[in-house]
Amino acid sequence: MFSWLNIEIDVSTSSAAYIEWINLVFFYSVHVVIWVADTENTSLLHSRKLPSWLIAELRSDHAGEMGAVYIYKGILRVTRDTRVRQFATQHLNTEVKHLELMETLIGLEDQSIFIPLWRLAGFFTGAIPALFGANAIYATIHSVETFVDKHYQQQIDRLLNDAEHIHLAEAIEACRQDEVQHRDEAMCFLIRSPGPLLRAWCWLVGFGSSNAVAVARWR
Repeated sequence: MFSWLNIEIDVSTSSAAYIEWINLVFFYSVHVVIWVADTENTSLLHSRKLPSWLIAELRSDHAGEMGAVYIYKGILRVTRDTRVRQFATQHLNTEVKHLELMETLIGLEDQSIFIPLWRLAGFFTGAIPALFGANAIYATIHSVETFVDKHYQQQIDRLLNDAEHIHLAEAIEACRQDEVQHRDEAMCFLIRSPGPLLRAWCWLVGFGSSNAVAVARWR
């Protein structure tokens, strides 16, 4: 226990998590080229009736929900805390539904070419704080969901001024409400205020999320 940092290391799971990370890096390194090539050759399954800005936003949403699914997979891979596992499992189920929704809104040809990277980044974002205990996990989820709330709200505000796509605003708002609930639950479960290192980590998570959205919007 490093009390001055307000974090704790779960040594019993460190080795297993490290091996899992190595396996994931190898797996995605081998498959990313195959995945990208397959995506580039996919026939147009969905018509391109949406404006380019909206396709870019939905692409970032899809990438974000993919990352969210893997955040909780990373947490569940590492933690043995019963309460945290219940928390992560419930949220994972919600994020899977969000991902399924996004996959109905954007065709495969318009999804980000960096999906393997978003999966890997999501896994690390969940697994790393899980090595340091429940408080680090809840602080991380609070940081992620705070960003997602603002991200979705910006899209909703723009879509509400576009009667043609009002149904998308309603769908995204439903997702946003779930994310807000996740954020508030994480805040309620925080055991103590984050220390300096954990605050720095949460800032990095928010910074990384912002840049990931920018990249996903591009491609």
